Amino acid sequence: MLYTFAKADYSAQQLQYYLAQCGEKDAVLLWQDGVLLALKYPQLLADCYVLDIDVQARNILELLPQKVRLISLIDLVQLTEQYYPQLSL
Repeated sequence: MLYTFAKADYSAQQLQYYLAQCGEKDAVLLWQDGVLLALKYPQLLADCYVLDIDVQARNILELLPQKVRLISLIDLVQLTEQYYPQLSL
């Protein structure tokens, strides 16, 4: 399953709840304002995907944790093909 986060207003408790549902065969994507979660909770979202255009739009590239994986829109399409279904949060 692909878990996508488009907002940055989750509490640590809410985020931990959602991430606890993720298994080895799941992926987490941060996009839109959700990319800010990688800065807000770096320990929780160190191993996730972030959409590069949203990172660039917010000028936070240099602030992101090293483990975060930047992806393009083309990569996003491939993620949606690989991880199905998608849960948008």
